[in-house]
Amino acid sequence: MNNLELEERLERIEKLLAFNKRVLTFDEACDYTGISKSYLYKLTSENRIPFSKPNGKVIFFEREKLENWLLRNHRRSRQETKDEALSYVLKNKKV
Repeated sequence: MNNLELEERLERIEKLLAFNKRVLTFDEACDYTGISKSYLYKLTSENRIPFSKPNGKVIFFEREKLENWLLRNHRRSRQETKDEALSYVLKNKKV
C-alpha cells in the first residue's frame, strides 16, 4: 500500500470518527450531509436549517438535529402505503 492510499484511508477513518461527535463544525457538517459549503451557507443565512453560533462567528450543528432535518418530508413507499391500507381495512372491518 503506498502513501497516497494510506492517507486516503486515514482521512476516511477520521471523517467517520468525526461523525460520532454530538456537535459538528461547518466543514464536518458539509462532509456528513454531502451538502456543498455554498449551499449550507445559504441554508444557514436563510435560517432554513438548525444551527448555532455561540460566539457570533463560528457555525456549529447538532448532529441529531441535522439528521432530523435531513429526514424530514418522508415519502412512503408503495409497500408502506399498501400495508397501512390493509391494516386500516382489517382494523375497521365490519362483521
